[in-house]
Amino acid sequence: MHRAQLLDLLARHQTTFIEEAGYVRRALEFVSEHPDCFHCDLLPAHVTGSAWVVSPDREQALLLLHGKHHRWFQPGGHADGQADILQVALRETHEETGLAPEQIRLVEEDVFDLDIHTIPASPYFPMHEHIDVRFLLEIDDRLPVPGSDESNDILWVPLQHVSRYNNCRSLWRMVEKTRRLRTFRHTHPR
Repeated sequence: MHRAQLLDLLARHQTTFIEEAGYVRRALEFVSEHPDCFHCDLLPAHVTGSAWVVSPDREQALLLLHGKHHRWFQPGGHADGQADILQVALRETHEETGLAPEQIRLVEEDVFDLDIHTIPASPYFPMHEHIDVRFLLEIDDRLPVPGSDESNDILWVPLQHVSRYNNCRSLWRMVEKTRRLRTFRHTHPR
């Protein structure tokens, strides 16, 4: 995927959340202006890819206790120069859950959520922003999830309890979107 394909994904992304609409505008501008937006050494921001992983019944989300930040997040990470941000999200999910790629199902190729958040300064990088492009993935919650050395823990969390693990607005927004998906599925069965 070339940068133009990410710009197309972002331009097509529709949201009813006002802060996310602002992030989309900022991301479109940033990606348009920075051909190297997928490289983690680009500062003050760069594009990352992540996944909102849900159970097949959409009742639970998979959260990982991040090894560096010591907070609960969805799987995801740096693009490391890879322009196919969907493949970044799939790769990171595979690496961080320890599950085989065939056990991870892409629900939809469109962007599920977009967030821009600040990463605190570390010994390796100054404070910067992640333009995090998120995709909706599904994993069977009956499978054992071995995790990896990138996470201190990994849990299936009922949607109504996600805020107990991380009450940031971006996770709340993805929980709300998942609730809306569940409602739509129940009122519009196939």
